[in-house]
Amino acid sequence: MAPTKDNLRLVIALGGNAIIPVGQEGTFDQQMAITRETMDQVAELADLGHQVVMTHGNGPVVGNIVLRNDAGMAIHGIPPMPMYVCGADSQGGLGFMLQQALQNALHKRGLQVPVVSLVTQVLVDRDDPAFAKPTKPIGPFYDEQGAQRVRDENGWTLVMDAGRGYRRVVPSPQPQEVIEWVAIKTLVEAGVLTIATGGGGVPVVRDRDGMLSGCDAVIDKDRASDLLGRLIGADMLVIITQVAKVCARFGEPDQEELSVLPVSRAQRMLDAGEFPVGSMGPKIEAAISFLAAGGREVVITSPEHLLAAVQGQAGTRIIPD
Repeated sequence: MAPTKDNLRLVIALGGNAIIPVGQEGTFDQQMAITRETMDQVAELADLGHQVVMTHGNGPVVGNIVLRNDAGMAIHGIPPMPMYVCGADSQGGLGFMLQQALQNALHKRGLQVPVVSLVTQVLVDRDDPAFAKPTKPIGPFYDEQGAQRVRDENGWTLVMDAGRGYRRVVPSPQPQEVIEWVAIKTLVEAGVLTIATGGGGVPVVRDRDGMLSGCDAVIDKDRASDLLGRLIGADMLVIITQVAKVCARFGEPDQEELSVLPVSRAQRMLDAGEFPVGSMGPKIEAAISFLAAGGREVVITSPEHLLAAVQGQAGTRIIPD
């Protein structure tokens, strides 16, 4: 069933750092408390008749899974899993959390709407140059001393992440295909609230015989969400992050919050280097790509403003010229 003029097909991309904000320990209870608030708004959108696909980041979470991996090997001799399996693990754990919180939010409203989370694979090119130049931040933030310690101990690449501290970076190849996109579209059209492409999807490559296998990387969830939105014919891409609005000259004395951002200006700002590669940059790239393919608009905002942003009352709306 296609959405009506007033009822939209939405892809809502929830950032990993919106689930575990900077400065929090990231306990399950903390993650769930934030998730409940967001899912209350998603339930309201469903009640209004919108079709919803939720995606989510996993940057902090998958980094913590990798750390537990390493600790299990060092302490108990448990063989570590590849990073792409850690990504699949994060899809399962975060998908469960989002799914349960959304089911409860729907139940409170007396809504009988099915919800499902789907472990999703995303195809990448094994020759993508990103494998030689890691850029995707994962895991916890470190101060300068802590960053140097883990560099020395593990040989990781760490960079400063938007002035908030140092984080490990890993390869982030471009998504080329969401393997399960037909299944996702079928679920959405059947009225199922669907959680998919978590953490950007499990990165996979295809061999000459068409067989799939995993590869160690973390795909940017905003780029994967843009791709999924285009494949399923979404009207709006909603990107949830830690800031209420996109800013021009972010962090400068003349910082400007943007309520409406025409796509041409977004491209100029991106070209001028205003949006960092490991932070707002992929979000703006995803927005430009989504609109170029015929999407109506892209909204970027923080979790507490999700509902208002979809209704045009909060956040930054990126629109065609």
